[in-house]
Amino acid sequence: MKVGIIRCQQTEIYCPATSCISVAVKGEGNFAESGPAEIIGINSCGGCPGKQVYARALEMKLRGADKIAFASCIAKGAPDYLGFPCPFALKLKKIVEEKVEIGTIEWTH
Repeated sequence: MKVGIIRCQQTEIYCPATSCISVAVKGEGNFAESGPAEIIGINSCGGCPGKQVYARALEMKLRGADKIAFASCIAKGAPDYLGFPCPFALKLKKIVEEKVEIGTIEWTH
């Protein structure tokens, strides 16, 4: 499976997506069911309220993504000890699934 990962723009300041990449390529975390994934791209949502999620998910689909995975910082919050999930997470998921017409993975690790 080929995936594109979308992560929180605010989180990318201090997170290099190491854990998201690691679990995807090893088929761990929320990739355990589907197995190891090839990452075709990682991008941010574009900033609150996910201003660029449509365009960025569409571009990753055009470049071969089978699914779009939302980084755990969106679904679960980050850093882990603060746990502030994105208030727009469900809307972003709906936009990607319905407008881009591609399946999603709700979180990575």
